[in-house]
Amino acid sequence: MKRLLVCLLLCLPRLVMAEEPEVRVQNRLAPADSVMVGGTINLEVDLLVDTWFTAAPILPKLELPGAVVNPPSGEAQHLTEQQDGKTFFGLRFIYQITPQAAQRFEIPALEFQVQPGQASGPVKVRSQPLAFAAKELAGESDGHRLVATSVTFTQEIERSHDPLRVGDSITRRVKVQAEGAQAMLLPPPEFVEVNGLKRYVQTPRVTPLSDGRGGTLGGVREDSVTYVIGEAGEIDLPAIELKWWDVATGEGHSAAVPTVELKAAKGDYQAPFSISEDLRALGQKTRLRLSGHGMLLGMFLVLGGGLAYLGRPWGRVALASLRRWRAARKRAWLESPDYAWKLARRQLKGRPTQLGGLYLWVRRSTGNRTLSEFSDTSCDAFSDRLLGFFKSRYGAASAPSQAPADLRRVLPDVRRAVSVRKKVRPEGHGLKPLNP
Repeated sequence: MKRLLVCLLLCLPRLVMAEEPEVRVQNRLAPADSVMVGGTINLEVDLLVDTWFTAAPILPKLELPGAVVNPPSGEAQHLTEQQDGKTFFGLRFIYQITPQAAQRFEIPALEFQVQPGQASGPVKVRSQPLAFAAKELAGESDGHRLVATSVTFTQEIERSHDPLRVGDSITRRVKVQAEGAQAMLLPPPEFVEVNGLKRYVQTPRVTPLSDGRGGTLGGVREDSVTYVIGEAGEIDLPAIELKWWDVATGEGHSAAVPTVELKAAKGDYQAPFSISEDLRALGQKTRLRLSGHGMLLGMFLVLGGGLAYLGRPWGRVALASLRRWRAARKRAWLESPDYAWKLARRQLKGRPTQLGGLYLWVRRSTGNRTLSEFSDTSCDAFSDRLLGFFKSRYGAASAPSQAPADLRRVLPDVRRAVSVRKKVRPEGHGLKPLNP
């Protein structure tokens, strides 16, 4: 039993290793190991596993001096292959390489990282190094040249008005569709200046030509230009020629869009229908006239209403502040000597005569609590008339007399005396009385 257990322990690493999924990588150049300068050759890389992918593979970056390399897109072609009696599932990624010089290019071994199902961790595999040669094209070597398997060159003309007049515009759109070429390497067409027209070249639109399975067959480029007519007469937009070379044979070809012949008249615009006749047929009552002053007044009303609606919170705060300010002013007035003076004069005129306001004015004006204290510091006339008032009102033989009227007549003099006394400033020592 012990020997069997030892054998199982010794065979366990091999069993675990046998369970690890198998990963393979295959790479090739398509269509061949040579290409024309300006043409596109594809580096196809197949990543195969005998289980499944749990994450997207991590692809390396390929850089080749003297060539433009377009990395694989986010979509890959799915594969199912039988190799060595096993079924492999894989993804095909394509690097598009466009050489810009006639030379030999060496593609180094590339390292790919995949995450197959049932694996203990990521697996790294390396592709085989490859090489190809770029051949020079026949003919002229200056300028950018288009190398493709097939090219379609078309144009569209759009008029802003028919017939054309001075001030109208003409839009010319040309479209290049090239199979076997990268979209970003398609040459732009030449839009020349035309006498009597103002030229406005618009931003081109460049998109890949999809094969419908996640890959690309080539590229599409759309260019447009707008001409504004400045003079009347005959207009000729010259033909545009596009030269390209076959990627397989290296032969040169030419594609062109024809000349566009147009004619523009003077810019006397006439409406296609009569507005006045239509209004007359509909009836004059359907007219609505708005004066400039009415529109301006309406605009101000709308603006004022909007400001009033938006300023409601600030208006409520301002109204509350105004109310508090008015309440404070009223409270200060009721607590002032002037209010007490007004109350005293009104009470002295009444029947029966009251002295509550006079007491209040004396206390607020001088600080004295009683009229006797105030009369000691006042003039003799006020003291005599105050004494006469008390005798006539509260004496044993009280009877109506002229004492209240006499008291009212002497009060203004007493008020002036109190005001003069307030203006006299005390000594500057600031000490309070020792025994008040």
